Amino acid sequence: MSNRSIPPWWTLDNAAKIFPSTGSAHDSKVFRFVCELREPVEPQLLQRALDRTVERFPIYRSVMKRGWFWYYLEDSPLPAQVRREELPPCCPIYPSVRRSLLFRVLYYRRRISRTGALNFLCALVYEYLLLRCPEELPQPVPVLPYDASPAQQQADSFQKYYEKPKGRSMGRSPAAYQIRRERLPRNHLAILEGRMPLDQVLACARARGVTLTELMTAIFLRAIHAGMRVRDRKKPVVITIPVNLRSYFPSESARNFFATINAGYDFSRGEDSLEAVLKEVRRSFRENLTAERMRERMNALCALEHSVPLRLVPLPLKDVILRIANKIAAQGVTASFSNVGKVSMPREMEKLIHLFSVFACAGMLQACACSFGGVYVVSFASPYRACETERVFFRELARLGIEVVLTTNLPPETEVR
Repeated sequence: MSNRSIPPWWTLDNAAKIFPSTGSAHDSKVFRFVCELREPVEPQLLQRALDRTVERFPIYRSVMKRGWFWYYLEDSPLPAQVRREELPPCCPIYPSVRRSLLFRVLYYRRRISRTGALNFLCALVYEYLLLRCPEELPQPVPVLPYDASPAQQQADSFQKYYEKPKGRSMGRSPAAYQIRRERLPRNHLAILEGRMPLDQVLACARARGVTLTELMTAIFLRAIHAGMRVRDRKKPVVITIPVNLRSYFPSESARNFFATINAGYDFSRGEDSLEAVLKEVRRSFRENLTAERMRERMNALCALEHSVPLRLVPLPLKDVILRIANKIAAQGVTASFSNVGKVSMPREMEKLIHLFSVFACAGMLQACACSFGGVYVVSFASPYRACETERVFFRELARLGIEVVLTTNLPPETEVR
């Protein structure tokens, strides 16, 4: 598959347009997907697998450039290279636009990590296992679940489904509680990961008549509330949740295609029990997670980039405007929770994989979750030295009868309160 199968350059999708302007050392906006295998990674085979995978995803062999009015992506002959993991997690990609590919593939012991898209990591692990364990895989070779064409991968689904909004635009959210704590030095992230049996988590959610995401969101809200000072409790706690728009609008695109909803709770006006918070979270999800509401949110977001006055603003000034808008929007959010869902690999390869996990840096406390092979993993990425919110979260899961195994990236000498 050649890079000539895609255009020489293309614009960023709607969700990606804000990332280069607002990314920074303490808010890199980088997602990292991790696959932990049963055996140590062989770097030479991983490089061969990466070469094959890039041929499957020519859209990712690109560099970002500054245009007069927007950033854009340009096809590039630069090779993708695997590297041993040595840098801190989620180091910035966007702030310094230079001639380098916009993703990293890292390995360490049994882990393979990739910044960015999950489908790419799954394809990379697929190619690696074909090379590493051919004798353990049946013939014919198992089929990878995601197999979109280059044209399908490159499609901008935001533009495909955009309609000019007919109603009023989304208003500004009220100010939410902001977590303010001592930060880790050098913009490092504290990663605290909880691994638990998926069947136990699902049983806990079903017993309460809610979805898994609703349950985790409610527990997260209460964990944040537990660490609030009394004088801060007049403000609501608000968690923003990305929603995969592919669930509402068919798309095979490898580019961004998501919107967000907010789920909040005002502890100064209601009970703080799990049942009370769950009731409000469930109401919020049912109200917002409809095709009509998702279309409204998508159209409202896309309308900004279709605005003629904004399109004519030069990029340096646009950077300033987007940074200010991002700071204003952040005042309405306390933390973020992203439930990626079930990771799918060919059944024949599942025995060779221990688990998948995901985490991200967003300048605030962020939780991400995914499941694979009966294991549900919730990963917290925090810029703060104290990890009390995360500990309260996992203690609540244990109180509900869920067996949780914790791991962290922090060395023993690091103070974690």
